Amino acid sequence: MILNISTYLFTPLEDLSELREKLLEKCLSHELKGTILIAPEGINMFLAGQEQSVRDFFQWLHQDSRFANIETKDSWSSNQPFKKMLVKIKTEIIRMNHPSVQPSTGRAPSVKPVDLQRWLAQGHDDAGRPIVLLDTRNTFEVHYGTFDQAIHFDIPKFSDFPEAIKKHKEEFKDKTIVSFCTGGIRCEKANLFMREIGLKNSVQLDGGILKYFEEVGKDHYTGDCFVFDERVALDPALNEHPPAD
Repeated sequence: MILNISTYLFTPLEDLSELREKLLEKCLSHELKGTILIAPEGINMFLAGQEQSVRDFFQWLHQDSRFANIETKDSWSSNQPFKKMLVKIKTEIIRMNHPSVQPSTGRAPSVKPVDLQRWLAQGHDDAGRPIVLLDTRNTFEVHYGTFDQAIHFDIPKFSDFPEAIKKHKEEFKDKTIVSFCTGGIRCEKANLFMREIGLKNSVQLDGGILKYFEEVGKDHYTGDCFVFDERVALDPALNEHPPAD
């Protein structure tokens, strides 16, 4: 079995060229495949390989104090879902085009998967406010599956999110907005932006859909979750769906 991990961390990075070479060399030496994006704001990773090789890589990575707290979302597959190993330098690890949004200086509040499950069952958050489930993913991803009664803005790319949410500011102002995405990275920025424009009751689903699947399962969710590799989508049991032949 192949261990697949997805993870990200907003943390200031300066030595991007040097870091790129170190990451690529270490991944290749451990026969890992996937994609790593690095930018001044942090790191975003999708990797797959033999379990021990993946664990050894992260043991090495955790020795760098900047990445000591990085956590992974794990799933398994019978085949290697990536064709090659790429490490790319970007201006942002998730493009939003709003320099004022800096997750590395502080996160917006989040809700744990089990607490969101409870909120959805009771029909409101712990303060009694109605909940808006906001899918921040792109349109094609939403079509694979999403939370029941979630709304989305039918956006082709995440950089369109800021203008889309502005149009709903008054509609959402007295509600608790729970934004979610695949693994949480887009919601880090989405929540900071929403708070910047005055939507103070916004929280993100901690760890995104994949962490919800891992800790809760399919409760209040219909369909699968699109992932960015050859598996295409995972079901709530974190299995490839439909499974490869």
